Amino acid sequence: MRGKPTDDAVDLASFGYRPSLDRGLGGFSSFAAGFSYISILTGVFQMFHVGWAAAGPAFFWTWPVVLLGQTTVALCFAELAARYPLSGGVYQWASRISGPGWGWATGWIALGCAIVSLAAVALALETTLPQIAPWFQFVGAGQSADGRNAVILGCGLIALTTVVNLAGVRVLAAVNNVGVALELVGVSILIALLAAHLRRGPGVLFEAKAGTESALPALLTASLAASYVLYGFDTAGSLAEETRSPRRHAPRAILRALMAAGLAGGLLILCGLMAAADPRDPALGRITGGLPYLVRGVLGESLGLPILSAAVLAVCVCALAVQSAAARLIFAMARDGALPFSAWLAQVAEGTRAPARPVLIVGVLAAAILAANINFPRVIETVCAVAVVWANLAYLMTTAPQLLERLAGREPPPTKTVRYFSLGRWGLVVNLAAVAWGCFVVVNIGWPRAAVEGSGALARWAAPLATGSLTLVGMIYYGVRKRGRTGVLADHAADDGLCRGDW
Repeated sequence: MRGKPTDDAVDLASFGYRPSLDRGLGGFSSFAAGFSYISILTGVFQMFHVGWAAAGPAFFWTWPVVLLGQTTVALCFAELAARYPLSGGVYQWASRISGPGWGWATGWIALGCAIVSLAAVALALETTLPQIAPWFQFVGAGQSADGRNAVILGCGLIALTTVVNLAGVRVLAAVNNVGVALELVGVSILIALLAAHLRRGPGVLFEAKAGTESALPALLTASLAASYVLYGFDTAGSLAEETRSPRRHAPRAILRALMAAGLAGGLLILCGLMAAADPRDPALGRITGGLPYLVRGVLGESLGLPILSAAVLAVCVCALAVQSAAARLIFAMARDGALPFSAWLAQVAEGTRAPARPVLIVGVLAAAILAANINFPRVIETVCAVAVVWANLAYLMTTAPQLLERLAGREPPPTKTVRYFSLGRWGLVVNLAAVAWGCFVVVNIGWPRAAVEGSGALARWAAPLATGSLTLVGMIYYGVRKRGRTGVLADHAADDGLCRGDW
């Protein structure tokens, strides 16, 4: 006889799994995981120049639109996180709603997104480090060199985050919590400093880029910036089995992470444009300029450099969160026998109780993506676009069957009759909006545009081609090797005695 199992362990056993991960995350750590994945000081600094290059200062309006759309998705996910508090996030949610085949397809797309996202986040160092110190530009200046230098910096960051992730979830949480706290303080200080240096009113937000003939196409292109920043809030759900009372903490963390990031990011862009020395400066639309260039121009070297240093820290913490979420997704799929070498991938390190092998695999694959694109001039924009398409496709593949479940009358009961988060009577409306939004984002960001990826045919069609290739490979693998052959591995199956307490 061993001690009585915790309520969380019994809850997990009801889904067929025995506890194997270290349940060491609390409410703030759960929030921090989602917020650090979004990471305002990473995404806005990395993609500001893309939005400005497409639509000028008016690109600000894409931010509230994307935030509203992603909020509908986050509300649906909060409900699912309360119903299915399991590692793997969208993979588990889609599997529980629509069956293992659809769940596997969703997990496959989400896994591709997570690995590409790590590569994309690692590239963010290129927008900050060389502006802090020129010696971070290991490869000479110029647009073609930017891609090579970004890859070198990115691979170094991935190596660092791999080491930290291997130390276990408690070390990861400690680093992540400190990083998020510093990022919250840093972005608040930055917004306050920019607000103290305002040069103009909000009328600047209605100014388009010089030479822009039509506002709508420009804004649709510019929405890549906001779309890239405002995803990853579901990470709290991916770490559910390492969170205490996940049915209560995960839904709140998902929503709070998105709302905090949405508010901070909107204020940062707003105050930045109103404080800029010249909001029409073409340098704001270049990778070597962008928001770091704006901040240094407004605050000077004495204040600008510390802020840029805080942005570097945010990039590192963001990469940690992305890699940890990707590793948990691999673990969750491998535990169900859904990946090649599942038994090997699903083993948990004894000392840290962390999925060490998936951490290594994610790091190696993300670095390989960077290495394969080392001579690609628009590598940052292209990789980011692919990550956005895959993330929102995985989201759509989760919210769409959730909507079908509601239409079939199997939606969750109203809030008053359940203990945890539920959309209740608003569920159908919110779910419809989430599905419509997901369709829009996938089509809009996946649409080939020379303004984002460059003039080459391969670059312009990178997102559709990559999505088609990933889907085709997944269909072939699942059809040949895994159809009807998935199921919880014996080493991870719940003990019958777990629920009785005699374990």
